[in-house]
Amino acid sequence: MKVESFAPLAPASARLLILGSMPGIASLRAAQYYGHPQNRFWPTMEALFGVPFALPYEQRVAALTAKGIALWDVLKACERPGSLDSSIVRSTEIANDFNSFLDRHQQLRAIALNGGTARDAFKRHVRPVLGSRLDGIEVIALPSTSPANASQPMAAKLAQWQRLTACV
Repeated sequence: MKVESFAPLAPASARLLILGSMPGIASLRAAQYYGHPQNRFWPTMEALFGVPFALPYEQRVAALTAKGIALWDVLKACERPGSLDSSIVRSTEIANDFNSFLDRHQQLRAIALNGGTARDAFKRHVRPVLGSRLDGIEVIALPSTSPANASQPMAAKLAQWQRLTACV
């Protein structure tokens, strides 16, 4: 099944861009970044940046973007049966337009990659295109907040995600 990502949620003042790979079925149905109820992304944002997980989605997004944090995905489109990143058909991956994003967000200081699939897709599709445009932008690979990534305890993941507090 062909799936497409959302538009970026990106304030003009974005200093940190958090990138997933591609929204899962639950997120696509809810039309929300990290919309699966068991995804640990929003609880992580609460722990790190004080964005209450209990707020309605629109208010969480407003609180996060007010802190200079943007959300997007590495991939614009791909074929993927189901929700698992491991099911993405690599030959169908189309990356988002990061040159245009950087043109509009020149104060960006860091890009955080939420999970191994986001990291690998970024290396394959984005880094080669951006090249020296990434100079001065820290690229941080982090463990996935997805419920499918249960290999690491949440406390250990949160300790790694803590690095992002210095980016905003």
